[in-house]
Amino acid sequence: MKLNLNIQPLSTWLNTGKEPLVIAGPCSAETEDQLVATAHLLAKTGKVSALRAGIWKPRTRPGEFEGIGSIGLEWLKRAKEETGLPTAIEVATGKHVEEALKSGVDILWVGARSTVNPFTVQEIADALQGVDVPVMVKNPVNPDLSLWIGALERINRAGITKLAAIHRGFSSFGNTTFRNEPMWDLAISLKTHAPELPIINDPSHITGNRDLIGYVAQKAFDLDMQGVMIESHIDPAVAWTDAKQQVTPAALADIIDNITLRKPDVKSAEVSDKLAELRAKIDKIDDLVIQKVAERMNIAEQIGQYKKDNDITILQVNRWEEILQKRIPYANALKLSAEFTEKLLELVHAESIRRQAEILNAGQEQPAEKLSHV
Repeated sequence: MKLNLNIQPLSTWLNTGKEPLVIAGPCSAETEDQLVATAHLLAKTGKVSALRAGIWKPRTRPGEFEGIGSIGLEWLKRAKEETGLPTAIEVATGKHVEEALKSGVDILWVGARSTVNPFTVQEIADALQGVDVPVMVKNPVNPDLSLWIGALERINRAGITKLAAIHRGFSSFGNTTFRNEPMWDLAISLKTHAPELPIINDPSHITGNRDLIGYVAQKAFDLDMQGVMIESHIDPAVAWTDAKQQVTPAALADIIDNITLRKPDVKSAEVSDKLAELRAKIDKIDDLVIQKVAERMNIAEQIGQYKKDNDITILQVNRWEEILQKRIPYANALKLSAEFTEKLLELVHAESIRRQAEILNAGQEQPAEKLSHV
């Protein structure tokens, strides 16, 4: 389902002539000297489109540094005057919006902790009524596409047409490579719902590790995202917040220099014909995959009928373990990852269980439910 968003192209409100689009600056504005000096170094690289800085910082636990506050807006104004860089900050309340606009901030963004709360988003949207300012909306902390879309819609309905999304990854339980799992499929799904919506990637918050920023940024551009927001500090080692994910302006320039930009459209007839040929092959294979899955489901229904006739339970845990033990090594040999294979098998197996449950409980009214990997 396509979203009905009334938005302007990114080039109409952040057209700096620089490619790729880079929004950069310190996680937190700490002191006036720190912010202004960082801004000058970023501007000197010639690669930064806008200067970002955290003025109000919503922290996970009380007692942590929660931003310098309104005084930082004056520092940001000075940095803008001296470098010519447009400025961008996060706002979390209606009052933040009012103060930011009064101080001449060029771009606002709604943070992940705010996006997760429709009441907060609506308060921000109400404060934006009648204002012509670019607004970017980060994905919510948890992987909920509807919340992300809802926040974008609320801001858009307030009359904001200079709108973009920021993909900063999602919280997940346990230790992983990333601070926030990218879950690229959710960002892709958002793009499918709103093809005209610009999406900016935030590799700093996804990785939590400066060494991985270039890798994630490259993947974001490969997925046709329109830009990146990267945290940069004049001396990351002494940063007051998120030191591990910030880079120096010089390191930022190196990251951008090593980005390969690829075109989303195909202009060469020869390349277009080759892609069409390969996609035709994929279409044929997809048809076969669907056909084979349908055949498998027919057999699963026969098994369901047999279980019903012989009073056998639907779930056979040993059988599920047997499937995984046999199929994952086979898939690995065919260069398919274990994670992908297990997810695919879970989907197929869950559908088999659902169909068998319908057969065993035919004639009985059943509540709607989702079956997990059984």
